[in-house]
Amino acid sequence: MRGLSTPTTERGGAMKKWGFVAMHAAVAAAFIFLLQRFSLNASLESSLLWALTFGVCAAGLAYKQANR
Repeated sequence: MRGLSTPTTERGGAMKKWGFVAMHAAVAAAFIFLLQRFSLNASLESSLLWALTFGVCAAGLAYKQANR
């Protein structure tokens, strides 16, 4: 069935996949930033570094999950 889809349908699916990956990364980064900065009273630099790390990891996991 996958071979019968049109290019516009595949392009729309690709946009949904990248949107899902970006949303997942942004939510994870925001969550860990807020947790570090305000709950654990970490410095701004440390909070941003952890947010970046968790965002990249979340994007990788979402990408792998979207390709299943």
